[in-house]
Amino acid sequence: MKREVRFPNAAGVMLAGSIELPPGRIRAVAVFAHCFTCTARSHGARRVSLALAEQGIATLRFDFTGLGDSEGAFADSHFTANVDDLVAAATFLGSNIGAPAILIGHSLGGAAVIAAAERIPSVKAVVTIAAPFDPAHVLHLIKGTEDIGAQHTDVSIGGRPFRIGRDFLESVAGQDQAARLGRLKRALLVLHSATDATVGIENARAIFEAAKHPKSFVALNGADHLLTDTEQASYAAMIIAAWVQPFLGPAMPIDAVPEGHVRVTSTEAKFVQIVDSSGHSFLADEPLAVGGSDLGPTPYDLLLSALGTCTAMTLRIVAANENIPLTGVSVTLNHSRRHADDCAAAAGGKPKLEVLERVIRLEGDLSEAQRMRMLVIADKCPVHRTLENHPRIETRLL
Repeated sequence: MKREVRFPNAAGVMLAGSIELPPGRIRAVAVFAHCFTCTARSHGARRVSLALAEQGIATLRFDFTGLGDSEGAFADSHFTANVDDLVAAATFLGSNIGAPAILIGHSLGGAAVIAAAERIPSVKAVVTIAAPFDPAHVLHLIKGTEDIGAQHTDVSIGGRPFRIGRDFLESVAGQDQAARLGRLKRALLVLHSATDATVGIENARAIFEAAKHPKSFVALNGADHLLTDTEQASYAAMIIAAWVQPFLGPAMPIDAVPEGHVRVTSTEAKFVQIVDSSGHSFLADEPLAVGGSDLGPTPYDLLLSALGTCTAMTLRIVAANENIPLTGVSVTLNHSRRHADDCAAAAGGKPKLEVLERVIRLEGDLSEAQRMRMLVIADKCPVHRTLENHPRIETRLL
Protein backbone atom coordinates (compact mmCIF):
# COMPACT_ATOMS: atom_id res chain seq x y z
CA MET A 1 0.00 0.00 0.00
CA LYS A 2 1.58 3.24 -1.14
CA ARG A 3 0.89 6.69 0.26
CA GLU A 4 2.12 9.76 -1.63
CA VAL A 5 3.52 12.47 0.65
CA ARG A 6 5.05 15.94 0.48
CA PHE A 7 7.06 17.65 3.21
CA PRO A 8 9.37 20.69 3.51
CA ASN A 9 13.12 20.56 3.93
CA ALA A 10 15.11 22.99 6.08
CA ALA A 11 15.03 25.60 3.30
CA GLY A 12 11.26 25.35 2.89
CA VAL A 13 11.50 23.46 -0.42
CA MET A 14 8.74 20.85 -0.77
CA LEU A 15 10.06 17.32 -1.25
CA ALA A 16 7.94 14.55 -2.78
CA GLY A 17 7.99 10.90 -1.87
CA SER A 18 6.08 7.68 -1.29
CA ILE A 19 5.64 5.64 1.87
CA GLU A 20 5.27 1.92 1.32
CA LEU A 21 3.01 0.85 4.19
CA PRO A 22 2.75 -2.68 5.58
CA PRO A 23 -0.59 -4.43 5.05
CA GLY A 24 -0.88 -4.81 8.82
CA ARG A 25 0.76 -3.49 11.97
CA ILE A 26 3.77 -1.21 11.49
CA ARG A 27 6.77 -2.75 13.24
CA ALA A 28 9.31 -0.04 12.38
CA VAL A 29 9.93 2.88 10.02
CA ALA A 30 12.72 3.29 7.45
CA VAL A 31 14.02 5.93 5.02
CA PHE A 32 15.55 5.07 1.63
CA ALA A 33 18.00 7.52 -0.01
CA HIS A 34 18.34 7.06 -3.77
CA CYS A 35 21.52 7.15 -5.83
CA PHE A 36 23.14 10.26 -7.36
CA THR A 37 20.87 11.81 -10.08
CA CYS A 38 18.40 8.91 -9.62
CA THR A 39 14.90 9.31 -8.18
CA ALA A 40 12.71 7.48 -5.69
CA ARG A 41 11.36 5.46 -8.63
CA SER A 42 14.63 3.61 -9.22
CA HIS A 43 14.59 -0.20 -9.25
CA GLY A 44 16.56 -0.47 -6.04
CA ALA A 45 14.47 2.06 -4.12
CA ARG A 46 11.15 0.56 -5.18
CA ARG A 47 11.98 -3.09 -4.61
CA VAL A 48 13.70 -2.60 -1.27
CA SER A 49 10.81 -0.46 -0.01
CA LEU A 50 8.23 -3.06 -1.04
CA ALA A 51 10.20 -5.90 0.57
CA LEU A 52 10.55 -4.02 3.85
CA ALA A 53 6.84 -3.17 3.88
CA GLU A 54 6.04 -6.89 3.59
CA GLN A 55 8.09 -7.39 6.78
CA GLY A 56 6.09 -4.75 8.66
CA ILE A 57 8.52 -1.86 8.02
CA ALA A 58 6.95 1.32 6.65
CA THR A 59 9.51 2.77 4.23
CA LEU A 60 9.73 6.30 2.83
CA ARG A 61 11.53 6.83 -0.47
CA PHE A 62 11.67 10.42 -1.62
CA ASP A 63 13.31 12.61 -4.25
CA PHE A 64 16.15 14.86 -3.14
CA THR A 65 15.91 18.58 -3.90
CA GLY A 66 15.68 19.28 -7.63
CA LEU A 67 15.11 15.67 -8.66
CA GLY A 68 11.99 13.72 -9.61
CA ASP A 69 8.82 15.30 -8.26
CA SER A 70 10.54 17.39 -5.58
CA GLU A 71 10.72 21.14 -5.92
CA GLY A 72 13.90 23.19 -6.12
CA ALA A 73 16.74 23.20 -8.61
CA PHE A 74 19.37 20.47 -8.85
CA ALA A 75 21.92 23.28 -9.29
CA ASP A 76 21.19 24.35 -5.70
CA SER A 77 21.52 20.81 -4.38
CA HIS A 78 24.67 19.19 -3.02
CA PHE A 79 25.82 16.46 -0.62
CA THR A 80 25.24 18.49 2.54
CA ALA A 81 21.80 19.49 1.27
CA ASN A 82 20.98 15.80 0.68
CA VAL A 83 21.91 15.04 4.28
CA ASP A 84 19.66 17.90 5.40
CA ASP A 85 16.85 16.45 3.27
CA LEU A 86 17.26 13.09 5.05
CA VAL A 87 16.97 14.78 8.44
CA ALA A 88 13.84 16.59 7.22
CA ALA A 89 12.39 13.26 6.07
CA ALA A 90 13.05 11.73 9.50
CA THR A 91 11.38 14.69 11.20
CA PHE A 92 8.33 14.35 8.95
CA LEU A 93 8.04 10.64 9.69
CA GLY A 94 8.41 11.19 13.41
CA SER A 95 5.46 13.59 13.37
CA ASN A 96 3.21 11.48 11.15
CA ILE A 97 3.97 7.75 11.42
CA GLY A 98 6.92 7.09 13.69
CA ALA A 99 10.58 8.01 14.06
CA PRO A 100 12.72 6.00 11.61
CA ALA A 101 14.81 3.15 12.99
CA ILE A 102 16.51 2.30 9.68
CA LEU A 103 18.39 4.38 7.09
CA ILE A 104 19.13 2.81 3.70
CA GLY A 105 21.22 4.54 1.05
CA HIS A 106 22.07 3.56 -2.53
CA SER A 107 25.33 4.82 -4.08
CA LEU A 108 25.86 8.46 -3.00
CA GLY A 109 22.69 8.03 -0.97
CA GLY A 110 24.65 5.46 1.04
CA ALA A 111 27.29 8.05 1.88
CA ALA A 112 24.50 10.45 2.80
CA VAL A 113 22.83 8.07 5.29
CA ILE A 114 26.19 7.53 7.02
CA ALA A 115 26.46 11.30 7.44
CA ALA A 116 22.84 11.73 8.51
CA ALA A 117 22.68 8.91 11.07
CA GLU A 118 24.30 10.86 13.91
CA ARG A 119 21.70 13.60 13.47
CA ILE A 120 18.74 11.20 13.77
CA PRO A 121 18.71 9.72 17.31
CA SER A 122 15.99 7.15 16.55
CA VAL A 123 18.12 5.29 13.98
CA LYS A 124 19.27 1.83 15.09
CA ALA A 125 20.56 0.40 11.79
CA VAL A 126 22.23 1.79 8.65
CA VAL A 127 22.40 0.01 5.28
CA THR A 128 24.57 1.03 2.31
CA ILE A 129 24.17 -0.35 -1.22
CA ALA A 130 27.02 0.19 -3.71
CA ALA A 131 28.10 3.26 -1.73
CA PRO A 132 31.37 5.19 -2.17
CA PHE A 133 33.55 5.54 0.90
CA ASP A 134 34.34 9.15 -0.01
CA PRO A 135 31.49 11.31 -1.39
CA ALA A 136 34.07 13.04 -3.63
CA HIS A 137 34.20 9.76 -5.59
CA VAL A 138 31.21 11.07 -7.52
CA LEU A 139 33.40 13.71 -9.21
CA HIS A 140 34.94 11.16 -11.57
CA LEU A 141 31.47 10.70 -13.09
CA ILE A 142 31.17 14.39 -13.95
CA LYS A 143 32.63 15.87 -17.11
CA GLY A 144 33.32 19.59 -17.15
CA THR A 145 34.10 20.25 -13.46
CA GLU A 146 37.24 22.13 -14.45
CA ASP A 147 35.07 24.89 -15.92
CA ILE A 148 32.97 25.40 -12.79
CA GLY A 149 33.45 28.85 -11.34
CA ALA A 150 31.43 30.80 -8.81
CA GLN A 151 28.35 30.55 -11.02
CA HIS A 152 26.43 27.45 -12.04
CA THR A 153 27.76 25.47 -14.98
CA ASP A 154 26.28 22.81 -17.25
CA VAL A 155 28.06 19.47 -16.95
CA SER A 156 27.51 15.93 -18.18
CA ILE A 157 26.76 13.16 -15.69
CA GLY A 158 26.41 9.70 -17.19
CA GLY A 159 25.69 11.30 -20.56
CA ARG A 160 22.87 13.45 -19.14
CA PRO A 161 23.08 17.25 -18.78
CA PHE A 162 22.93 18.77 -15.30
CA ARG A 163 23.63 22.22 -13.91
CA ILE A 164 25.81 22.33 -10.80
CA GLY A 165 27.80 24.99 -8.97
CA ARG A 166 30.89 25.52 -6.84
CA ASP A 167 28.86 24.59 -3.74
CA PHE A 168 28.49 21.08 -5.10
CA LEU A 169 32.23 20.58 -5.43
CA GLU A 170 32.95 22.03 -2.03
CA SER A 171 30.22 19.94 -0.40
CA VAL A 172 31.57 16.55 -1.46
CA ALA A 173 35.15 17.51 -0.59
CA GLY A 174 36.52 17.05 2.90
CA GLN A 175 33.77 14.77 4.21
CA ASP A 176 35.39 12.72 6.99
CA GLN A 177 33.38 9.54 6.52
CA ALA A 178 35.96 7.44 8.37
CA ALA A 179 35.40 9.46 11.54
CA ARG A 180 31.61 9.24 11.10
CA LEU A 181 31.76 5.49 10.69
CA GLY A 182 34.00 5.18 13.73
CA ARG A 183 31.44 6.91 15.93
CA LEU A 184 28.34 5.55 14.16
CA LYS A 185 27.18 3.47 17.15
CA ARG A 186 24.56 1.79 14.96
CA ALA A 187 24.44 -1.60 13.31
CA LEU A 188 25.83 -1.39 9.76
CA LEU A 189 25.13 -3.57 6.72
CA VAL A 190 27.28 -3.06 3.61
CA LEU A 191 25.97 -4.45 0.31
CA HIS A 192 28.22 -4.27 -2.76
CA SER A 193 28.99 -6.10 -5.98
CA ALA A 194 32.53 -7.07 -6.99
CA THR A 195 31.51 -6.34 -10.59
CA ASP A 196 30.30 -2.80 -9.88
CA ALA A 197 31.99 -0.75 -12.61
CA THR A 198 30.83 2.60 -11.21
CA VAL A 199 31.79 2.34 -7.53
CA GLY A 200 34.49 -0.28 -7.02
CA ILE A 201 34.36 -2.98 -4.35
CA GLU A 202 37.29 -1.34 -2.55
CA ASN A 203 34.82 1.27 -1.31
CA ALA A 204 32.85 -1.40 0.52
CA ARG A 205 36.02 -2.65 2.19
CA ALA A 206 36.93 0.86 3.33
CA ILE A 207 33.45 1.45 4.76
CA PHE A 208 33.44 -1.91 6.53
CA GLU A 209 36.91 -1.51 8.04
CA ALA A 210 36.21 2.02 9.29
CA ALA A 211 33.05 0.96 11.15
CA LYS A 212 32.89 -0.77 14.50
CA HIS A 213 30.76 -3.80 15.32
CA PRO A 214 27.98 -4.75 14.90
CA LYS A 215 28.61 -4.74 11.15
CA SER A 216 27.99 -7.11 8.25
CA PHE A 217 28.97 -7.38 4.60
CA VAL A 218 27.03 -9.21 1.87
CA ALA A 219 28.26 -9.53 -1.71
CA LEU A 220 25.73 -8.87 -4.47
CA ASN A 221 27.29 -11.28 -6.93
CA GLY A 222 26.81 -10.21 -10.54
CA ALA A 223 24.81 -7.08 -9.76
CA ASP A 224 25.38 -3.83 -11.61
CA HIS A 225 25.62 -0.48 -9.84
CA LEU A 226 21.98 0.51 -10.33
CA LEU A 227 20.51 -2.92 -9.47
CA THR A 228 18.68 -2.95 -12.79
CA ASP A 229 18.35 -6.74 -12.74
CA THR A 230 15.06 -7.66 -11.05
CA GLU A 231 16.44 -10.76 -9.32
CA GLN A 232 19.46 -8.88 -7.94
CA ALA A 233 17.30 -6.05 -6.62
CA SER A 234 14.92 -8.55 -5.02
CA TYR A 235 17.84 -10.41 -3.45
CA ALA A 236 19.22 -7.21 -1.94
CA ALA A 237 15.78 -6.36 -0.60
CA MET A 238 15.39 -9.82 0.95
CA ILE A 239 18.82 -9.56 2.65
CA ILE A 240 18.03 -6.15 4.12
CA ALA A 241 14.59 -7.20 5.35
CA ALA A 242 16.05 -10.23 7.14
CA TRP A 243 19.15 -8.47 8.50
CA VAL A 244 17.34 -5.58 10.21
CA GLN A 245 15.02 -7.79 12.28
CA PRO A 246 17.29 -8.25 15.36
CA PHE A 247 17.84 -4.51 15.66
CA LEU A 248 14.21 -3.42 15.63
CA GLY A 249 13.06 -4.54 19.06
CA PRO A 250 9.35 -5.01 19.82
CA ALA A 251 6.62 -3.78 17.52
CA MET A 252 5.33 -0.25 17.88
CA PRO A 253 2.95 -0.10 20.87
CA ILE A 254 -0.75 -0.65 20.31
CA ASP A 255 -3.83 -0.32 22.48
CA ALA A 256 -4.18 -3.53 24.48
CA VAL A 257 -7.22 -5.75 23.96
CA PRO A 258 -8.56 -7.33 27.20
CA GLU A 259 -8.13 -11.08 27.50
CA GLY A 260 -11.11 -12.88 26.02
CA HIS A 261 -11.76 -10.08 23.53
CA VAL A 262 -10.81 -9.80 19.86
CA ARG A 263 -10.46 -6.58 17.87
CA VAL A 264 -10.53 -6.56 14.06
CA THR A 265 -9.32 -3.40 12.29
CA SER A 266 -9.54 -2.74 8.56
CA THR A 267 -6.59 -1.57 6.48
CA GLU A 268 -6.28 0.31 3.20
CA ALA A 269 -6.22 -3.00 1.35
CA LYS A 270 -9.51 -4.44 0.08
CA PHE A 271 -9.80 -7.46 2.38
CA VAL A 272 -6.78 -7.30 4.72
CA GLN A 273 -7.75 -7.01 8.39
CA ILE A 274 -5.59 -6.72 11.51
CA VAL A 275 -6.68 -9.11 14.25
CA ASP A 276 -5.61 -8.31 17.84
CA SER A 277 -6.29 -10.90 20.53
CA SER A 278 -4.80 -11.31 24.00
CA GLY A 279 -1.48 -9.71 23.08
CA HIS A 280 -1.25 -11.40 19.67
CA SER A 281 -1.57 -9.64 16.33
CA PHE A 282 -1.96 -11.19 12.86
CA LEU A 283 -3.60 -10.59 9.48
CA ALA A 284 -6.77 -12.03 7.98
CA ASP A 285 -7.37 -11.85 4.24
CA GLU A 286 -8.92 -13.54 1.22
CA PRO A 287 -7.19 -15.57 -1.54
CA LEU A 288 -5.83 -13.98 -4.70
CA ALA A 289 -8.54 -15.75 -6.73
CA VAL A 290 -11.27 -13.58 -5.18
CA GLY A 291 -9.36 -10.30 -5.22
CA GLY A 292 -7.51 -10.60 -1.90
CA SER A 293 -3.79 -10.42 -1.21
CA ASP A 294 -3.51 -13.85 0.48
CA LEU A 295 -1.64 -12.36 3.45
CA GLY A 296 -3.49 -14.37 6.10
CA PRO A 297 -6.22 -16.89 6.81
CA THR A 298 -9.76 -16.24 5.61
CA PRO A 299 -12.69 -15.71 8.02
CA TYR A 300 -13.81 -19.32 7.50
CA ASP A 301 -10.22 -20.51 7.99
CA LEU A 302 -10.30 -18.81 11.38
CA LEU A 303 -13.68 -20.35 12.22
CA LEU A 304 -12.41 -23.83 11.36
CA SER A 305 -9.17 -23.15 13.24
CA ALA A 306 -11.14 -22.33 16.38
CA LEU A 307 -13.01 -25.62 16.20
CA GLY A 308 -9.91 -27.63 15.30
CA THR A 309 -7.65 -26.20 18.01
CA CYS A 310 -10.34 -26.53 20.67
CA THR A 311 -10.96 -30.14 19.63
CA ALA A 312 -7.27 -31.07 19.85
CA MET A 313 -6.80 -29.30 23.19
CA THR A 314 -9.84 -30.98 24.73
CA LEU A 315 -8.78 -34.44 23.56
CA ARG A 316 -5.30 -34.05 25.01
CA ILE A 317 -6.62 -32.84 28.38
CA VAL A 318 -9.18 -35.64 28.72
CA ALA A 319 -6.70 -38.29 27.56
CA ALA A 320 -4.20 -37.16 30.19
CA ASN A 321 -6.84 -37.17 32.94
CA GLU A 322 -8.10 -40.65 32.00
CA ASN A 323 -4.65 -42.19 31.34
CA ILE A 324 -5.45 -42.80 27.69
CA PRO A 325 -2.13 -43.30 25.78
CA LEU A 326 -2.79 -40.50 23.29
CA THR A 327 0.55 -39.16 21.94
CA GLY A 328 -0.70 -36.83 19.23
CA VAL A 329 -3.78 -35.35 17.55
CA SER A 330 -4.32 -34.01 14.05
CA VAL A 331 -7.61 -32.38 13.09
CA THR A 332 -8.48 -31.59 9.46
CA LEU A 333 -11.57 -29.45 8.83
CA ASN A 334 -13.59 -28.26 5.88
CA HIS A 335 -16.58 -25.98 5.44
CA SER A 336 -19.14 -26.87 2.80
CA ARG A 337 -22.81 -26.76 1.92
CA ARG A 338 -24.34 -30.15 1.03
CA HIS A 339 -26.82 -29.63 -1.77
CA ALA A 340 -28.94 -32.74 -1.10
CA ASP A 341 -29.24 -32.02 2.61
CA ASP A 342 -29.95 -28.38 1.76
CA CYS A 343 -32.88 -29.39 -0.44
CA ALA A 344 -34.26 -31.70 2.22
CA ALA A 345 -33.96 -28.98 4.83
CA ALA A 346 -35.79 -26.54 2.57
CA ALA A 347 -38.90 -28.73 2.73
CA GLY A 348 -39.02 -28.10 6.44
CA GLY A 349 -38.47 -24.38 6.04
CA LYS A 350 -34.79 -24.51 7.00
CA PRO A 351 -32.71 -24.29 3.81
CA LYS A 352 -28.99 -23.52 3.46
CA LEU A 353 -27.61 -26.25 5.68
CA GLU A 354 -24.00 -25.42 6.60
CA VAL A 355 -21.65 -28.36 7.21
CA LEU A 356 -18.35 -28.31 9.08
CA GLU A 357 -16.52 -31.56 8.36
CA ARG A 358 -13.97 -32.65 10.95
CA VAL A 359 -11.56 -35.57 10.49
CA ILE A 360 -9.53 -36.52 13.56
CA ARG A 361 -6.34 -38.56 13.52
CA LEU A 362 -5.34 -40.06 16.86
CA GLU A 363 -1.75 -41.17 17.54
CA GLY A 364 -0.81 -43.67 20.21
CA ASP A 365 -1.60 -47.26 21.21
CA LEU A 366 -5.31 -46.73 21.88
CA SER A 367 -7.86 -49.52 22.19
CA GLU A 368 -11.03 -49.36 20.12
CA ALA A 369 -12.97 -48.37 23.23
CA GLN A 370 -10.53 -45.53 23.92
CA ARG A 371 -10.79 -44.34 20.32
CA MET A 372 -14.59 -44.23 20.61
CA ARG A 373 -14.24 -42.33 23.89
CA MET A 374 -12.10 -39.70 22.11
CA LEU A 375 -14.77 -39.39 19.38
CA VAL A 376 -17.43 -38.68 22.00
CA ILE A 377 -15.19 -36.12 23.74
CA ALA A 378 -14.54 -34.33 20.44
CA ASP A 379 -18.21 -33.38 20.26
CA LYS A 380 -18.02 -31.94 23.77
CA CYS A 381 -15.25 -29.39 23.15
CA PRO A 382 -16.35 -25.84 24.15
CA VAL A 383 -16.23 -24.36 20.64
CA HIS A 384 -18.22 -27.31 19.26
CA ARG A 385 -20.88 -26.69 21.91
CA THR A 386 -20.95 -22.98 21.16
CA LEU A 387 -21.52 -23.59 17.44
CA GLU A 388 -24.25 -26.17 18.02
CA ASN A 389 -26.06 -24.00 20.57
CA HIS A 390 -26.80 -21.37 17.88
CA PRO A 391 -25.36 -18.43 19.83
CA ARG A 392 -27.16 -15.12 19.55
CA ILE A 393 -24.98 -12.36 18.13
CA GLU A 394 -25.74 -8.97 19.63
CA THR A 395 -24.40 -6.01 17.63
CA ARG A 396 -24.27 -2.32 18.49
CA LEU A 397 -22.52 0.75 17.10
CA LEU A 398 -19.82 2.41 19.19
